[in-house]
Amino acid sequence: MNKKNHSPNGYNIGMNCGESAGQTVMHFHCHVIPRYKDDMDNPRGGIRHCIPEKGNY
Repeated sequence: MNKKNHSPNGYNIGMNCGESAGQTVMHFHCHVIPRYKDDMDNPRGGIRHCIPEKGNY
């Protein structure tokens, strides 16, 4: 195991809680996303533009 690949510099945590927040199935669901220095050009705004073709909404 390469420790560099499993030691992120930070994390994003994402949840939708309740219908008004966009939750469609009422259960606990949480995304923990590891982030690495320089994994994208500009991390400002969190994960919104992490996948460029999915970010414009």
